[in-house]
Amino acid sequence: MINLVKDTISNREIDHLIDWLGTYPKLTKGKLTESFEELWAEWLGVKHSVFVNSGSSANLAMLYALQQSGRMKNKKVIVPCVSWTTTVSPVIQLGMQPILCDASRNDLGLDVNQFRELCEKHNPACVLIVHVLGVPNDMAEIMSICEKYDVILLEDSCESVGSTYPGGETGRFGLMSSFSTYFGHHFSTVEGGLVSTSDFELYEILKSIRSHGWSRDLSEETRENLRQDHGVDEFRDLYSFYYPGFNLRATEIQAFLGIKQLDSLDLKNSIRTRNFLRYQSKIKNDYWKIKPHSNASVSNFAYPIIHPKKDEIVRKLIEAGVECRPLVCGNIARQPYFIKLYGEQKFNFADVVHDYGLYVPNHPEMSEEDVDYICDIVNEVIV
Repeated sequence: MINLVKDTISNREIDHLIDWLGTYPKLTKGKLTESFEELWAEWLGVKHSVFVNSGSSANLAMLYALQQSGRMKNKKVIVPCVSWTTTVSPVIQLGMQPILCDASRNDLGLDVNQFRELCEKHNPACVLIVHVLGVPNDMAEIMSICEKYDVILLEDSCESVGSTYPGGETGRFGLMSSFSTYFGHHFSTVEGGLVSTSDFELYEILKSIRSHGWSRDLSEETRENLRQDHGVDEFRDLYSFYYPGFNLRATEIQAFLGIKQLDSLDLKNSIRTRNFLRYQSKIKNDYWKIKPHSNASVSNFAYPIIHPKKDEIVRKLIEAGVECRPLVCGNIARQPYFIKLYGEQKFNFADVVHDYGLYVPNHPEMSEEDVDYICDIVNEVIV
């Protein structure tokens, strides 16, 4: 069986965890969480990161922090048709207005022409892009459009750890970016997620809303300012809440695992890229093939295939012991909850992704022979 993902936490890392637990450390959020956040921010090349309990929570916190900062000129948010449900759901949950944008035929990211049209028509406050399966969006065009129409750029980089576009890693282009450390993702804390930013104000808001909305995790200067602004003394400040927050905290156990995972992250990402390039060279799909930017590097989460013979490809793969899945959510506009809320909507390429899309495994435990085996099965159907 060639599985879609392998648990990226090794037996050796579990042994390290067992030894550490034997020291009877503090297990709730503490100093290890802060160390993990600092190490991750340094790896990514940003100033700040905040560790939360899932990648989904990272998206929720990212959008909520932006909302609480008062920087949104309205409630309109452009989101990709081809994405994940918890990319779009927080927009709805926070009372914002999601505006769907079709997918690019090249990279599965935003269709930049439609994005430009939507900006002209709706004057949105922000856009939340997704680097689908690790393939970077057309960042040069997207950033140019954002600048022209005064649109705040946020990145969902949960599937693209280590992917690069001219100018840096995905997750460094937006005002904030989100990452997932779910067990099958690029690196793992079993469950977990991160929000990264170089904006200090947003960093402080993120830390507060992660923990109920209180101030005790904030810098002393920010805490003092909040106390003075609201007439709160130091004792009352312990249970004063400056934002209507959540409890999105992760644990020291997860942070311990995350720190260990960073040691092997670059090597694992390089294997994902190697496998992606091998898929690209071996798959003979004249109907559609992913076309990343010429100077982009793809730390691929899973390899996408779109073809009218999808059902036959899926059947052959399963018979041969290869796991596969629909190409993420397909078209979000065709998900039951979205239809119930907003009615049916048609999109040119996102509907093709929905009807004909799937993805096949790519993870660091796969060999080149595994990739070749999968390619042979796919090619047998479509060539």
